[in-house]
Amino acid sequence: MTIRNTQGLTVWFTGLSGAGKTTLSQALEKLLMARGYRVEPLDGDVVRQHLSKGLGYSKADRDENIRRIGFVAELLTRHGVVALVSAISPYREIRDEVRRKIGAFLEIYVNAPLEVCEQRDQKGLYQRARAGEIKGFTGIDDPYQPPLAPEVECRTDLETVEESVAKVWREVEAKLAGG
Repeated sequence: MTIRNTQGLTVWFTGLSGAGKTTLSQALEKLLMARGYRVEPLDGDVVRQHLSKGLGYSKADRDENIRRIGFVAELLTRHGVVALVSAISPYREIRDEVRRKIGAFLEIYVNAPLEVCEQRDQKGLYQRARAGEIKGFTGIDDPYQPPLAPEVECRTDLETVEESVAKVWREVEAKLAGG
């Protein structure tokens, strides 16, 4: 397979925990790789274990975590890689800051109602947050600010993974083609 020499792009999946960000990112990664694009996933949970280890969950720490992810995504994008970021990134202002710095950026709002996210929660995080064991949990006692004008909104409670990925792919393909 030939690797395409292409303009880089950051595809930023944002939404509540359990909305489907990682699932959609992984499906898009397979699609891009099958078409010969250089792709690098940046999963919020993985980045937190390595690049942002030691940061807490205050607003300042969350913003710093997103800045760090954005910095890596910007480097990858600048070097012709499609960076697939899946991170809750709850605050609109920091997402907008990262968008401005990167430039070649698509914001994907992975939207599922809180009740659906709680039903999908395999780690029991929402239950622990509701019990008061986790403080500052996004969607429970810390806000999530949805994007005002995302390039794509995926309603993962109403769409299949394939339907959502198809919508994202159309935007990615257009952006990589210079559109």
